Amino acid sequence: MKKVSIVVGLFFSCLLLFGFSLEASASVGIYRLYNPNSGEHFYTASLPEARHLRSVGWREEQIGWFAPNFYTGAPVYRMYNPNAGDHHYTMNSYEVDHLEKVGWRYEGEAFVSAFSNQQRVPIYRLYNPNAKTGAHHYTPDSNERDHLVRVGWRSEGIGFYAETAE
Repeated sequence: MKKVSIVVGLFFSCLLLFGFSLEASASVGIYRLYNPNSGEHFYTASLPEARHLRSVGWREEQIGWFAPNFYTGAPVYRMYNPNAGDHHYTMNSYEVDHLEKVGWRYEGEAFVSAFSNQQRVPIYRLYNPNAKTGAHHYTPDSNERDHLVRVGWRSEGIGFYAETAE
């Protein structure tokens, strides 16, 4: 009985210390940064990573979109090309496997995509056939997508889904 009392006491102590929420999800801001030297856009859910990149010359472009939290969405994987210094984001595990075979490094889950049963906003994936780095771009803004297509980028459809764009 004493053990049960201790466990229950620890449980409620943790609730008091760390709080709890009845909400199933809290959105995660995806920071969008731009490297003026390479032309690459970079996307991260990590504020410390975004701050570090700003400190070494990347330009912050604010929040690109809001993703579901890591427990309520499908993973979006981040790949890195050490030869070009480029990053790529995909939900497709076959694409991850292929990129690893041709020399890209797997960097883990960058953030998550909303499931089909959640409120969601498409994140458009575009490809610049003329770029050596920064060849892919991701945006929830259909006007930005349309402009990039007009100037030579190729639309690759929807890459994944945000929870909200604002």
